[in-house]
Amino acid sequence: MSATPHPQKNRAPRRVLAAAAGLATVGALVAAMPAGAHDRGHDHGHPSRTVDVQLLSFNDLHGNLEPPAGSAGTVSETQADGTVKSVPAGGVEYLATSLRNARKGNPYSVTAAGGDMVGASPLLSGLFHDEPTIEALNGLDLDVTAVGNHEFDEGATELARLQNGGCHPVEGCYEKGKTFEGADFPYLAANVTAEKTGKPVLKPYTVWKKNGVKIGFIGVTLEGTPNIVTANGVKGLKFHDEIETVNKYAKELDRQGVKSIVALIHEGGAPASSSYNYDCDSPGAGDGISGPITDIAKGITPKVDALVTGHTHQAYVCTVPDPSGKPRMVTSASSFGKLYTDTTLTYDRRTKDIVRTSVESANHVVSRDQAKASDMTALISRWNTLAAPIAGRPQGFISADINGRGSTSPEKPLGNLIADAQLEGLAPEDKGGAVVAFMNPGGIRSDLVYTASGSEGDGVVTYGEAFTVQPFTNMMNVVDLTGAQLVAALQQQVSGSNEASPKILQVSKGLTYTLDMTKAGAERVVAETIRLNGEAIDPAKTYRVAMNEFLAGGGDGFAALGAGTNKLVGPSDLDLFNTYLAAHSTAAAPLDPPATDRITVVQ
Repeated sequence: MSATPHPQKNRAPRRVLAAAAGLATVGALVAAMPAGAHDRGHDHGHPSRTVDVQLLSFNDLHGNLEPPAGSAGTVSETQADGTVKSVPAGGVEYLATSLRNARKGNPYSVTAAGGDMVGASPLLSGLFHDEPTIEALNGLDLDVTAVGNHEFDEGATELARLQNGGCHPVEGCYEKGKTFEGADFPYLAANVTAEKTGKPVLKPYTVWKKNGVKIGFIGVTLEGTPNIVTANGVKGLKFHDEIETVNKYAKELDRQGVKSIVALIHEGGAPASSSYNYDCDSPGAGDGISGPITDIAKGITPKVDALVTGHTHQAYVCTVPDPSGKPRMVTSASSFGKLYTDTTLTYDRRTKDIVRTSVESANHVVSRDQAKASDMTALISRWNTLAAPIAGRPQGFISADINGRGSTSPEKPLGNLIADAQLEGLAPEDKGGAVVAFMNPGGIRSDLVYTASGSEGDGVVTYGEAFTVQPFTNMMNVVDLTGAQLVAALQQQVSGSNEASPKILQVSKGLTYTLDMTKAGAERVVAETIRLNGEAIDPAKTYRVAMNEFLAGGGDGFAALGAGTNKLVGPSDLDLFNTYLAAHSTAAAPLDPPATDRITVVQ
């Protein structure tokens, strides 16, 4: 009943949808079936009624072709004795090997992704507008993916180019005599429509077919994409409800005779444990996961047989009941190609539907202990040669790791460093006169790692490494905000759309306050503790505030920041960051990780 077995090492427990009678294991399920019902081969020359379809999936690759550095390149694995081990993982050379090995012995195998394949990418991909990643995904034999919010970072026109091919409209072709061919797989955007036409900007669904087996895939991104992408990226687009959209197209597929359906949803949840092999069906189905995907899963029609999700960069394989109360598999494979999910869908040729009680799934680590795929090595080498003149240029020096993405604290050392760089660059009167700077935590995409990533030497920060930390190249803004608006912005970190999942701004030196997480909503920010350079914030006073264009547009639910006036547009965030590194560090006097003493957190 299952796909080709994998070694126990680097493997999560398989989740199995047991029958309503309470069958808990594959063995028990098989034993309870009529003789021959689970035969996947041929019986006296006649094909079996059912066939196992292997669904391999991953999500949130974000152009990480090379193994991610630091904590961004590890997954947590709970050991038999209950301890948790960090396992290095990821890199498309290893992901290709993992997927190709997994497909062996599985004649019916389809590979799908849950969005954010590109965007917020390291320099190797981002410098070339993610053409290298699309080429790599073609080489991975990806069959289909949903769009994610980051697919819209450069707008719908650029996304269409990634799908259809053609050289970049400004930078042209990157290799002489070679035109970018685009994706061999369809990007699905069922809930993203053009304002002028009301039609999806890309295909809403596709049907995978093999030897009479048909499985429909519907792809959506989170409805809230406009809140987390720059205004230019979503200009002219409308984003619709995930449940309503999936249900609409599931009904359309059903009318076409496609009864087996998988939804690719770029929205996710938060498991109770960060370990990829955590059992999120304990004590009961779906009990170990929370977040937006749980409500979405419970609202999507039973016509859909499985959900491949993403966005939260978490690892989980759960069974969440559909509206009829029937268990349904919901999966996510962390991020950056560190895991892949192997799901077995048992297809009934007579009903053309998935035997839901036979579905089983597990996450697997993309181990770096296996052989590299030579074609991916060649692809990386080719693009690295093009990027080398820029990527390896030293920008500064650090004495130890400075964690950003890898920090679990509300206040992050790298967040402080970035905010300080923005304040220093924009404090002069002719640069904006900023007195404080804010950085959105989601814009910090990696850590600064002390260990050399190439031949530059330990402690050297290269342009490529700095780009990986801040790949959006957002333009900086300095705006007027009243003290009351400043306080409101800090309160919006933990209230409104951010109450359930706080987004704690990284603040420049001089701003201090207490964050009391024992309270609720806006009261978590203790207003009377807010100080700027030791002085209480005056609600009526005007302050010059630096932030990137995403925050200045009210992104991430910070409407108060979007209300700024008297805007001055400055350099890019990356330029300010690199300038700061150069000004404050040398090989003899590297930069130390900043202290994290600006936000006092009460848990």
